[in-house]
Amino acid sequence: MGSIWEFGSEGGVLHHHLGWLVLGLEWVAAIIDLFAIALLLIGAARFILGVSRAEIRRDDAARVQATNRERIELGRYILAGLELFIVSDIIHTALSLALADLVFLGLLVIIRSLISFFLDRELEQVKTELREAP
Repeated sequence: MGSIWEFGSEGGVLHHHLGWLVLGLEWVAAIIDLFAIALLLIGAARFILGVSRAEIRRDDAARVQATNRERIELGRYILAGLELFIVSDIIHTALSLALADLVFLGLLVIIRSLISFFLDRELEQVKTELREAP
């Protein structure tokens, strides 16, 4: 008999007795992934439009401020998307129970948390610059 970490590869209780629940949760995780992707695409599209509008301006200071505002908005979309991806990854790992998946989840959460931390710091710096601008 395998350990609990190998349980996922054998199917486990959830997979054997509640297969419909596992399938439903896999669909939920997939839908969350799609929402995260949609958020990222919406944020990217808004950023491209906003920066394009900003580049048309003749005043350099106004152009930089508008671009920085767009960076802040894009950052918000990226952070929201990353948070949704983490939720989805947790669901996938909970259903799997494989040690490799757990290690992979841990690495993903660390990487995404670091990205979120540094992106949030950068956004705060940009917000400060916008407040201090004339």
